[in-house]
Amino acid sequence: MAEVKQAAQALDAALALLAAGEVVAIPTETVYGLAGDATSGQAVARIFEAKGRPRFNPLIAHVASMAMAEKIAVFDPLSARLAENFWPGPLTLVLPLREAFGIHPLVTAGLDTIALRMPRGFASGLIDRLGRPLAAPSANRSGRISATTAAAVAEDLGDRIRLVVDGGPTPVGVESTILKVEKGKLRLLRPGGVTADEIEKAVGMGVERYGDAAIEAPGMMASHYAPGASVRLDVAEVHPGEALLAFGPRRAAGSNDAAAVKNLSERGDLREAAANLFSYLKELDRSGAATIAVEPIPFDGLGEAINDRLRRAAAPRRHDMNRD
Repeated sequence: MAEVKQAAQALDAALALLAAGEVVAIPTETVYGLAGDATSGQAVARIFEAKGRPRFNPLIAHVASMAMAEKIAVFDPLSARLAENFWPGPLTLVLPLREAFGIHPLVTAGLDTIALRMPRGFASGLIDRLGRPLAAPSANRSGRISATTAAAVAEDLGDRIRLVVDGGPTPVGVESTILKVEKGKLRLLRPGGVTADEIEKAVGMGVERYGDAAIEAPGMMASHYAPGASVRLDVAEVHPGEALLAFGPRRAAGSNDAAAVKNLSERGDLREAAANLFSYLKELDRSGAATIAVEPIPFDGLGEAINDRLRRAAAPRRHDMNRD
């Protein structure tokens, strides 16, 4: 089983494993990431193996500085402005790839672009010490609920990796927003920890949604972030035996008969709801209920990211991702 070490004591152990081509679960401000050297084919292959992740699904490369980022990707003026406003932080930019830096092709899934993010905290210091970018998708088995605590990582991946760095619960609670600048326009590929409103206010232009686009960034698969139970959205009534993921002060009809209830935010606060989303889904999944009913959640602000994750959690999935 993986060793779990507190972040304050884990830097040297994490560096040694990464330098040897191993993978390490690390905290970021969004969710926990399964990190490996983005320039090492051995390390990136181990990420895909540990997660059981399809290799056509690209990874985000994480950097510690703009100097490192500019060696990997080409920044147009608008992308540079976005980085200046939101890095370090929960924004990922999809940019043209510079071939000379040595990002392994598995990271980009054969695309001529790369998804880049600059995280805060332990992850930033680790990348800086390593001197190379880290590929780091969420630290969970592919398609399952993302981990926001070290305990959740250890439960899901503890038999597949050697080290989990414990930095406490992640403050944002959902993955980064993924944005692409294309022909002078902003395309939102995945809503996340930075809202579209915040982006529009920072750069003075609108953000277009991607629609039914081909996979060109992480988190765009139809079925993703899924618990073992099925998920039923926007419920007005809870069926007998269902677990309930609630939001706000008012309950759906039948909530008193729910198998279990977790309220994302009794105050109706979307930032609190985002921070609680994945951990509460995990808790309700453990209740043994066959279905998790979800009360309606507003789409404004972080609600867009929350609803995106819930829609993907509720999407039809392969048989092997259902509860036995």
